[in-house]
Amino acid sequence: MKRAALGIRMHSGWGVLVAVSGDANSVEVVERRRIITADPRIPGANQPYHYAARLGLPESERYLGNCAAVSERLALAAVGEVVRELDGRQYRIVGSAVLLASGRPLPSLSEILASHALIHTAEGEFFRNSIRKACERLKISVTAIRERELDERAKAAFGNAAIRMQRRTSSLGSSIGAPWTKDHKAAALAASMILASEETVASLPAAQKSGPLRKRS
Repeated sequence: MKRAALGIRMHSGWGVLVAVSGDANSVEVVERRRIITADPRIPGANQPYHYAARLGLPESERYLGNCAAVSERLALAAVGEVVRELDGRQYRIVGSAVLLASGRPLPSLSEILASHALIHTAEGEFFRNSIRKACERLKISVTAIRERELDERAKAAFGNAAIRMQRRTSSLGSSIGAPWTKDHKAAALAASMILASEETVASLPAAQKSGPLRKRS
C-alpha cells in the first residue's frame, strides 16, 4: 500500500482536512474535504464557550461536556470516512498533523468564561481536541504543530528542499483546482512533514526507531 498522511486545520465547528502522499519530489493530494465538528441543532454549538458564558458554572460544564461528546463523534465519523476511502484506494495512513494557534495551557473554566480572549482560545482548542481524539481512536498518531513554527519545522523536515516544498504545496491548487486556500496549503505542508518524518524513521536501524524521531509534540 502507498503511504499517506493527514493535515488538519480547524476553525469553530469545522475544519479542512488534506491527505497527501508521495515525497518531497512528488507530493500529491489524494484527498481534501471540509469536515464538520458541530451539530447545528445544538444552540451555540459553533461557539460553545461563547454560549456557555451565558450560563451558570454547573450548567456550562454540562453544556460543554455534551458539545464535546457530539463534536468528538462527528470528528470520528469524518476522519473515519477518509481513512476507509483511502484504504479502499490502497493508501495507508502513517500519521496526522493538527495545526495549533498559540498552544498555551488554559486556566480553569471559570477563568476562561470571564475572559473574551480566553473564550476564543478555548474554542480553538475545543475543536482541535475533537480531531485529536478522533485520530487517536483510529490509531493514527497525532503531531501538534504551532502555525507560527510551520516554516521552521519545514526547514527541519526538508532541509535545503524546504523552500521548494513550500512552493510545491502552495501551487498544488493549480493542478487540482479550487478550493485551495491558506487552510489547504498549511494542512498539506504539515501532512508532508509527517510523511518526511515517517520516511526518516523507516530508514533507521531497528534499534534507533524508538528514539527522538518517534516523539510527537
